[in-house]
Amino acid sequence: MTDMELRIRIAQSLAEIPAVDWDACGVLETVKRTCVDNSSPELPTRGQVTNPFISHDFLSSLEASLSVGGRTGWQPRHLLAEDANGVLLGAAPCYVKTHSRGEYVFDAGWAEAFEHAGGDYYPKLQVAVPFTPVTGPRLLARPGPLADTVRGALADALVEITTTNELSSAHVTFLTEPEWRALGERGFLQRTDQQFHWENAGYASFDDFLCRLASRKRKAIRRERKEALEPSIEVAWLTGSDLTEAVWDAFFDFYMDTGSRKWGRPYLTRKFFSIVGEKMGDRTLLVMAKRAGRWIGGALNFIGPEAIYGRNWGAVEHHPFLHFELCYYQAIDYAIAHKLARVEAGAQGEHKLARGYLPKTTYSAHFIANPALRRAVAEYLARERAYVRAASEELAALAPFRKDLVEQD
Repeated sequence: MTDMELRIRIAQSLAEIPAVDWDACGVLETVKRTCVDNSSPELPTRGQVTNPFISHDFLSSLEASLSVGGRTGWQPRHLLAEDANGVLLGAAPCYVKTHSRGEYVFDAGWAEAFEHAGGDYYPKLQVAVPFTPVTGPRLLARPGPLADTVRGALADALVEITTTNELSSAHVTFLTEPEWRALGERGFLQRTDQQFHWENAGYASFDDFLCRLASRKRKAIRRERKEALEPSIEVAWLTGSDLTEAVWDAFFDFYMDTGSRKWGRPYLTRKFFSIVGEKMGDRTLLVMAKRAGRWIGGALNFIGPEAIYGRNWGAVEHHPFLHFELCYYQAIDYAIAHKLARVEAGAQGEHKLARGYLPKTTYSAHFIANPALRRAVAEYLARERAYVRAASEELAALAPFRKDLVEQD
């Protein structure tokens, strides 16, 4: 099969695509899971996607709850690659954007510069998981010998759609490093940033992890955990059937309080949490704090084959270090208990470094149609990549782990 035999079409909703077909394009290409100890690797369920956010369940929950679509500025326009018989071989979660909110890869400065020069930056194309700064595949393809051909066809389609429709640009954000390199070879501009992830070195317990930290850092974390729970606060892990509507009501209050202060208007609707809880309850973990018989705070996580992903948090009472406890330390506890390889706790946050989360590079790729804007952005990104690389090296040197153990490793 050649590129010419692939048909690219656009779907305006995940509802047009059977879940089994979409998810077949994002399944693990190997059945072996990364292990954190010397035990035999576990085998993921047949058809399990590489991370929960590219699944049909998650993306369709955003649409069904009206968190995207309508007047949100995120119009679904998913790219589909099919063979001559209409079999889905590849897909890309794609949206027409009329703003740059909810992306976590910031291009508002590019938009302002282009508009000052008389151009229209919006609308643009965005291949992404809305409101979710989690690395994962973006050009999805069924595993097999045609996978690279399919991904290439999807990339070419992004360029063609952008130019044919006189859009300013197409952006592929939080993609994997191999995809980033492949798109760079196709002329996309390359951008990097960093997050902070915790990695499981086969720890048997949280104390086992703490023993690898420098004494001062170890004592600080123990103090934070103690103070966070001192005012008679209890913590519960809720998943599956535990995710009742009453629990979601409480968590949505937390989410709205935090989101309103951070962004002005939170992105996710109340209906989203009900739908995603019903569809993905077994892949959802709410870490909830209770005091005096009522829920006072919580952190939403999703669970993948190798990692737990922290997404949203909020609280209606302020307690010192409660945020760190619910979002970072409880996630580490869960990863250790379930032998997950890492914790990805969301975007930004150098404060995570002192808590054992290390800098990791994230990637995005950008096609800019206008030659002048493209040149300016390319020059900017060259400087930015150098800065990100230097900053990551500097931060890694400040890791809280004991120097004697680091040297032994």
